[in-house]
Amino acid sequence: MTPPPRVLSIAGSDSGGGAGIQADIKTITMLGGYAMTAITALTAQNTCGVTMVEAASPAMVAAQIDACTGDLGVDAVKIGMLGSPEIAAVVAERLERLAVPVVFDPVMIATSGATLADNATIAAFERLMRIATLTTPNVSELAALGGEAALRARGIAWLGKGGDAQGPDVTDRLAVPGEDDVVWTAPRIVTRHTHGTGCTLSSAIATHLARGLTLADAVGEARQFVRAALLAAPGFGAGHGPLGHCAVR
Repeated sequence: MTPPPRVLSIAGSDSGGGAGIQADIKTITMLGGYAMTAITALTAQNTCGVTMVEAASPAMVAAQIDACTGDLGVDAVKIGMLGSPEIAAVVAERLERLAVPVVFDPVMIATSGATLADNATIAAFERLMRIATLTTPNVSELAALGGEAALRARGIAWLGKGGDAQGPDVTDRLAVPGEDDVVWTAPRIVTRHTHGTGCTLSSAIATHLARGLTLADAVGEARQFVRAALLAAPGFGAGHGPLGHCAVR
């Protein structure tokens, strides 16, 4: 029997279960992977917003990464919310030692609008983007990172997510240095249950990369999983509700 691919999620905990570590574990598990975690921060949040954030110490984050990679091994890594520039630095230092695919979701603002990364943390993202196999910004995050031209000039592979743009269709663009862009366009799924879409997409891409898929194929498969999870949303909460990860077949 072939063992499942081992995927390490380095991200914050979402007490409401819709995003962060919780969404990553569900996604990795549903896609046949083995989920491991290094929790960077605790958040008190639900579908209506984030009411409190408490970052872990950089030493604790490093210890979690070391515990997983040193014993269980790892086939791919997903990075989400980091919590502080010091955590970003220690994550980069640990990942520079690994030779596995890394998917970096540069989480800055939650679906509810809460800020999850300050300017110093965003400045520390540069090192992680250079380590990452793929960085997955949404429209506002792409702008905060300097825009398409800046990322191309710096030789960074990125997936521009169009879910928070306007219009009846959603367009996602994969840009890899030295290759032609790959573009996906699909009708927008109109729903308020979008909490955790970015987390789900990035952890799905990481899982597919751990299985050996090409980057373009991993993104394509991950997009299909997110769309299916949006359609399967259970309808929980009064705000931006969670996806239906476990209802996807």
